[in-house]
Amino acid sequence: MTGGVAAVVLLGVVLAFAVAKPRGLPEALVAVPAAGLVLLLGLTTPAAALEEIVELGPTIAFLAAILLLGYLAEVESVFSWLGARMAAAGRGSPQRLLGLTFVAASATTAVLSLDATVVLLTPVVLATARLLAVRARPHVYACTHLANSASLVLPVSNLTNLLAFAASGLTFLGFAALMAVPWLVVIAVEYAAFRWWFRGDLRAAPAAPAPAPDVATPGFALAVLAATLVGFGVSSLFGIEPVWVAAAGAVVLGVRVLLARRARPVALLRAADPLFCLFVLALGVVVGAVTENGLGAALAAVVPSAVTLPGLLGLAVLAAVLANVVNNIPATLVLLAVLGDAPAPGLVLAVLIGVNVGPNLTYVGSLATLLWRRVLSGTEAAPSVREFTGLGLLTVPLGLVAAVLALWVGLRLT
Repeated sequence: MTGGVAAVVLLGVVLAFAVAKPRGLPEALVAVPAAGLVLLLGLTTPAAALEEIVELGPTIAFLAAILLLGYLAEVESVFSWLGARMAAAGRGSPQRLLGLTFVAASATTAVLSLDATVVLLTPVVLATARLLAVRARPHVYACTHLANSASLVLPVSNLTNLLAFAASGLTFLGFAALMAVPWLVVIAVEYAAFRWWFRGDLRAAPAAPAPAPDVATPGFALAVLAATLVGFGVSSLFGIEPVWVAAAGAVVLGVRVLLARRARPVALLRAADPLFCLFVLALGVVVGAVTENGLGAALAAVVPSAVTLPGLLGLAVLAAVLANVVNNIPATLVLLAVLGDAPAPGLVLAVLIGVNVGPNLTYVGSLATLLWRRVLSGTEAAPSVREFTGLGLLTVPLGLVAAVLALWVGLRLT
């Protein structure tokens, strides 16, 4: 077995285990031994593996901080309050609830990352649809689609964003400025597609809705989240890494929650998901071995290098295809490695559009989508492969083209 084949087999085993996650076992259970094997088999060097880990370190630390921040927001009743406000504003209208869901999911994804939208917001949206006695399918599908495609705007919105941000050389505000219009364009495409695809569900007359629950406004938590968001932008002006801002927000809310005894320290540690962070580090080592043993050279031969509209679109499509074959996190790691040490920001952002919008085509494109599927398993809104794929075939091509066109225009203007 050649080195390239061995590396690909190990990556396939790691991803298959992560997708299946039998008995809820952590992804790191297979990824860490696989990383050890690529070293024992000589598929990568200890120096290269260490370099990969060091490069990913700040990104993984930020991931842990933002996961913890999302959990603390849930403990502080931010999502319960949001659901109550949606129920009150929805007034029994499926169309109005869909619009509110789009706003809530897009904002949650942008500020607290796609995992918060999938794990924390999706159950709230499902409960709100039940409360308003409307069909839940359009609204819960919006959560997973926007967890992926609406994660374009900020470096904090997705792990893929964090990886791309580190490679782009952009400031936090510079990244947000270039991706704001593509983000809005993709959300608009998704909304138009959802209104058409789910037109039957949205026209169905709802039964008599139950009264919206009365949930007190979590003013302190909302203020901390707002201050953290502002801090992300301001810190970039002073060269402060976003991880310190996210950690500060998590510390403030964490101390409050612990003092009020609304959570125990072990729960906070679990929320930071250290095993998933370890999985990403190990995955980076395995993907590095795959890249070194042939895949990098093969992709380098087809990856566009010109920051032109055809070049950006070709790169985004390639990233989307690769994300649906090997998952979006490995796809991001591979393509960023192929682009080299100092890639043009436009190329990095085109990759990001592909790996964020593309996963709405298949379940395996994003780990968040797989998690969303588990959240809804056994409910009346449990997803089907046919509907998920059909909706993806409608939204992904349109979203890719629209977002890349918006990015190209933004790059020319700036």
